Amino acid sequence: MKFGLLKDIKNGEYRTIVTPTEIMTIAAAGHKARVQSGAGEKAGFQDEAYAAAGAQVVNSAEEIFSQCDLVTKVKEIEPSEYEMLREGQIILTCIHPAAHREEVQALLDKKVIAFTAEDSHRFGSPNCEAAGKQGALAGLNAMLTINGGKGKFVSGLAGAPGMNVVILGAGIVGKSALSVLHALGANVTVMDISLGVLRDVEAQYHNNVNTMYCTKENIKKLLPNTDMILNCVKWPKGNPDFLVDREMLKLMEKGSVLVDISNDTDGAIESFHETTHQDPIYVENGVVHYCVSNIPGAIAGSTTVAYAAAMLPHFMKLLNDGVAEACVKDGFLRRSLTVYKGYLTHEETSALQGRPWIRPETILGIADRALDPAPPATVTRSDNFIQL
Repeated sequence: MKFGLLKDIKNGEYRTIVTPTEIMTIAAAGHKARVQSGAGEKAGFQDEAYAAAGAQVVNSAEEIFSQCDLVTKVKEIEPSEYEMLREGQIILTCIHPAAHREEVQALLDKKVIAFTAEDSHRFGSPNCEAAGKQGALAGLNAMLTINGGKGKFVSGLAGAPGMNVVILGAGIVGKSALSVLHALGANVTVMDISLGVLRDVEAQYHNNVNTMYCTKENIKKLLPNTDMILNCVKWPKGNPDFLVDREMLKLMEKGSVLVDISNDTDGAIESFHETTHQDPIYVENGVVHYCVSNIPGAIAGSTTVAYAAAMLPHFMKLLNDGVAEACVKDGFLRRSLTVYKGYLTHEETSALQGRPWIRPETILGIADRALDPAPPATVTRSDNFIQL
């Protein structure tokens, strides 16, 4: 097969999904690789390195789309790319389909085979770790007086106490943020709805981290003494409630910081709106908000290396085995199948956009096979099935 790496064109996106190392593996397996010029440059990987690894470097996205069987990049397919899609072409990228109706429609209209990468990670995405760690550091930067924060130092100074930080959600993102903030000396409270997860946090940090069950009422109790709050909750799509509403911000001191790492429109934070690396913060009710949508892009070098390593097995299964067999062998890849030749195959998108869908194993004709198991990607369910 012919493998194609696109240059990401989303504002503020500096990562790539494949380094020259992965190109070597792809080429060694007998596949042809094409790389759009500049695809890895901002992450520290030059065209010459891709060429030396065995890729043909081409000038344009049009060449990648027109020549390659499997096309990939980090972020969503942009409107300027819709017309370049080809029927039957395999697309693997972070589609975020439930939130992007127009993009989904373009993928359906072009009858491509598209996988959304964020649902494909068996052990969690390296981007989640990167977002948590870098998001914590970004919050500390927002706390600086010169950036509108109240100027508290994370671990305190002689005679001046350190920061009180609340982390909402103890998944990969929250635990990654915790690892940075605890190491730097912050007084951290971690909140989650799983007591088992909270016990694990207590054990890992030898009871040097506070834990609380995550409810709106408990958050309110903490906010008057909280300097920084980080939202790391994967909020159910379509949930009209908020964990932190605008009135609750008034409980915090002026110059406190809110970092919304989860970055969900209509998510857990009512005052959220997406920002960019170029204009990352805004102030509402006296609270400094940092709501950059692609935090891992700020550490593109490290994130690229980690992310490319995580994605390589998916690429190799698709290239070596084809779509159906790859989805038999890997349940996490199967659950990330979003559209297949004009059919929606993503349950959450069906539920939130009111579109009928068909299960991946059904449309692929593999339902009677011994399939690698995988849990659903989200809690959102849909019984709006396509009738074949």
